[in-house]
Amino acid sequence: MKAFITVIGKDKVGIIAHIANALADLEVNILDINQTVMDDTFTMIMMADVSLCTVPFSELTARMDKAGRALGMSVQIQHEDIFNSMHRL
Repeated sequence: MKAFITVIGKDKVGIIAHIANALADLEVNILDINQTVMDDTFTMIMMADVSLCTVPFSELTARMDKAGRALGMSVQIQHEDIFNSMHRL
């Protein structure tokens, strides 16, 4: 099972490391990552394999929200199937 994770907020040192460590703690594997900084705003989207995640998806969502808030950032997670359904023509 895959999920898309988006991270948006003011750029600062350690964002990718903080989010990656939070995911690794839950056995979530990052498959692909794309990030950029526009002006002073950091944006990142990840595709992750959540099939081995050690907590239910709702708990994963809550923990990643908490990890984002610790950085003053927004972190959103969507199952791949829901993401694809929303973007289907």
